[in-house]
Amino acid sequence: MTESRPQARYLAVYPGSFDPITRGHLEIVERAASLFDEVVVAVGHHPIKRGFFAFDERVRMIEEAIAHIDNTRAAHYTGLMIDFCRAIGARVIVRGLRAAGDFEPEFQMALANRELEPEVETVFLIPEPTKQFISSSLVREIASHGGQFQPFVPESVARAMEARYPEFYASTPKA
Repeated sequence: MTESRPQARYLAVYPGSFDPITRGHLEIVERAASLFDEVVVAVGHHPIKRGFFAFDERVRMIEEAIAHIDNTRAAHYTGLMIDFCRAIGARVIVRGLRAAGDFEPEFQMALANRELEPEVETVFLIPEPTKQFISSSLVREIASHGGQFQPFVPESVARAMEARYPEFYASTPKA
């Protein structure tokens, strides 16, 4: 006779600056949502860095970008991400690895988080090759020069970025 135990509920946090969220981030969210019961895309507040978009704008853009994924939500936090995980009962941290250069700092962070909270696991997901080069800073750089950044971001982000650079992306009035 086996004893039945209640199924564990796996709440995962995908933390980052998401300034702005890209299609690479979105792929990680979609894949994490297929693995965990709920995924919280959490915008971290950096005490020194001033973001391109305000926190509430980033959360709103994330909400729009993930609206098609039922078991996801967006949030923002201040302080240590591991404290945010504890506060909401998350058992998993999801991180994306794009290239070899991402590994070392992510590995260090995962080890520190394990030391701070052994009950929270870190899971690394690798985006598909066509999205591995996409980063928020790359998107901002391309947009600041009037380039075609739109394929790299969700539509809501493209609109917000275009509004920041009207000299390049303003609609021409129809006669």
